Amino acid sequence: MKTVGPATGSAAPVRLTSYARGGGCACKIPPGELEAMVAGLLPLPSPGKTLGPGKTPGPGQDPSPGQALGGDEDRLLVGLDDGDDAAVVRTGDGTAVVSTADFFTPVVDDARDWGRIAAANALSDIYAMGGRPLVGLNLLGWPRDVLPAELAGEVLAGALDVARAAGCLVGGGHSIDSPEPLYGMAVTGLVDPDRLLRNDAGRPGVPLTLTKPLGVGILNNRHKRTGEVFAHAVAVMAALNDKASAAALEAGAVCATDVTGFGLLGHLHKLARASGVTAVVDAAAVPVLDGARESLRAGYVSGGTRRNLDWVRPHLDAGRAGEDQLRLLADAQTSGGLLVAGEIPGHPVIGELVPALAGTTLVIR
Repeated sequence: MKTVGPATGSAAPVRLTSYARGGGCACKIPPGELEAMVAGLLPLPSPGKTLGPGKTPGPGQDPSPGQALGGDEDRLLVGLDDGDDAAVVRTGDGTAVVSTADFFTPVVDDARDWGRIAAANALSDIYAMGGRPLVGLNLLGWPRDVLPAELAGEVLAGALDVARAAGCLVGGGHSIDSPEPLYGMAVTGLVDPDRLLRNDAGRPGVPLTLTKPLGVGILNNRHKRTGEVFAHAVAVMAALNDKASAAALEAGAVCATDVTGFGLLGHLHKLARASGVTAVVDAAAVPVLDGARESLRAGYVSGGTRRNLDWVRPHLDAGRAGEDQLRLLADAQTSGGLLVAGEIPGHPVIGELVPALAGTTLVIR
């Protein structure tokens, strides 16, 4: 386990994580509940364009071939249908706009580190689609009668540091007086519509690569409960996924997602379901942060991680994997790596996609 010590950066007089019920992407609404909320928002079918390979009709969609979107909605290349990482809209000049928003409660106590992590997490959705970020807008909720404004300034400064490193402008944003501190960004970028990374484009026989180790959710939970600081986890969360995205495109990948609050198993389930395949995971090949396994055995597991596992369990063939192994694979990540259908040099292959098995999207071996 890495050495722990006092937080670096701003000398915050308070523990930010104590002001939030959850922390980071672990505070997401559970995936099953979220899908029920947005089910009625999926577009009704219009003649003229077929559903993509591996696609299944959503609520209200005609299951017969030849049904999809028409009219202006043809410009929406990626929307709600498969719960992808960002929306993509064709502009008509050979490019497309990619747009996303992401925010969460404090994942660490250091305000500047929280800003750095939240910005990297928001930018990750652009990279997960194969895009390049152009401009971000701050989204800030602050309990102004409880926490000093200077801390909010540190959050914004940390985010600006990361955005500048990404070559992304920051153009203002929006703030509210909130009972819990919240921060994130709405980000707009550009992407080549013919070189998209989508979560519905996986095909059998393709390997799976993961570009960051798992375990930040477990270590963040330990940090929230004990105050111990895990500098190596902070470094992983604050790291951009820009190089991984570029490497995936260079390797010819067409299918990817980033691993955040729904854990590796949750995001892989969504990818496999959208692509009409089954994902096989080699648990021994999955990279894990130092200290995460020990912290897991000590009981530092978030409620979000447990909900992730409950959600995928009906679709999971766990093989010989024990409960601790499954919780690690379902660990609610914050600003995790890219999960790419393809082999990316310098990153571990953790499994492969195979033809769909009835009722099973995930197999652990």
